[in-house]
Amino acid sequence: MVAKEKKVAYFTHLTECLNKYQRAFIVHADFVGSKQISDIRIALRGKAELVFGKNTMVRRCIRDLTSDGSHPEWAAIVPVMKGNLGFMFTNGDLGELQTVVDEYVKPAAAKAGVIAPCECIVPKGATGLDPAQTSFFQALNIATKINKGSIEIINDCKVLFEGVKVGTSEAALLTKMGIKPFKYGLTVSFVWDGGVFDPSVMRISEETLMGKFMAATGNVAAVCLATGFHTQASYPHVMMNAIMNATAVAAEAGYTEFDAAAKVADFIKDPAAYAAKCGGGGGGGGGGGGGGGGGGGG
Repeated sequence: MVAKEKKVAYFTHLTECLNKYQRAFIVHADFVGSKQISDIRIALRGKAELVFGKNTMVRRCIRDLTSDGSHPEWAAIVPVMKGNLGFMFTNGDLGELQTVVDEYVKPAAAKAGVIAPCECIVPKGATGLDPAQTSFFQALNIATKINKGSIEIINDCKVLFEGVKVGTSEAALLTKMGIKPFKYGLTVSFVWDGGVFDPSVMRISEETLMGKFMAATGNVAAVCLATGFHTQASYPHVMMNAIMNATAVAAEAGYTEFDAAAKVADFIKDPAAYAAKCGGGGGGGGGGGGGGGGGGGG
């Protein structure tokens, strides 16, 4: 297939995915091997579709599709397509995709010239290397001694620093020691779901959203009650206040044709009797029994 035909095929496939799927992860794939990508594709079968392509092709395809002003949610993808990115399209739960992404993060050796994503400390103790390998440690000024025929590191030593390029000596030593200090896998750079969002939105739970919604509803109701501008949020409070006011007026006027006013009137007329009727007289009964017992003793 010639280059032009490949480009047409890619445009067609990306267009189909944009129309077929409602959401996607935009993932960063630096240092992720082809075997790792293949394993992720297998794990995603039936859940999602992984699509990679040149950023220039992605941007051009989306610009062509949105040039008439349609699909603004697609147009939001164009500005973020920078770096080694791909799409993980789905109509399912993004949380399940995040689980797959996290599962396929693999340890990797340090290669010379790569910017270290994290620091690496070589622990003190036996290395299992014979004395002939001492030069690898000397190149990095790591203090060692020979113990029982093998090299032993005297103190913990930091050989890699986060954000600093890995040197040839560091890479050689870590390889000799069998240390894989880095972990590489697909990294979620953006979430696309009707727009492009930071991946931190994935950490917002339903409980958090519900709590925020309830707090906002309470604030709206309070403002509406204070200003007299009634909304659906304030109506329950307005009705409750109205019922309480009507009950108070009815009880004061002696109008007891509805239950709430009748109960208030009974309470005002004889609080003790009302308390006994509602189950509040148990304590008094106990006191009476005690008095009777005392009389019998006399």
